[in-house]
Amino acid sequence: MRVMVLVKATSDSEQGFAPTPDNLASLEAMGRFNEALVKAGIMRAADGLKPSSHGKRVAFDGASRTVTDGPFTETHELVAGFWLWEVKDMEEAVAWVKRCPNPMPGPSEIEIRPLYEMADLLAADGAEDRGES
Repeated sequence: MRVMVLVKATSDSEQGFAPTPDNLASLEAMGRFNEALVKAGIMRAADGLKPSSHGKRVAFDGASRTVTDGPFTETHELVAGFWLWEVKDMEEAVAWVKRCPNPMPGPSEIEIRPLYEMADLLAADGAEDRGES
């Protein structure tokens, strides 16, 4: 099963990132964690995102498109980084996240979301054909 592992943004991550002697140990710990994911054959992709002040949002309403420049105010709803993992099940994903070093200087949160697989879409299509929802 594929999962997207989302590192939620914090006020610290929204300030931007510059390597300093203070955060070098955190960077090294995260590097070792990422190496372990690669060695275990789990990691498919990973990256950090720049603060929302560098981003834009496009809102859709029918044919209308509205662009809003960052920064965005609801920091706890933003994503600061991600991994794409291939795991056997959600329990394995949770076990790996529990091993992760804290990705932020203070309190932080990581969300795990399964990706739709073709089998999920085919199963949903079959349910509609049978009158199920």
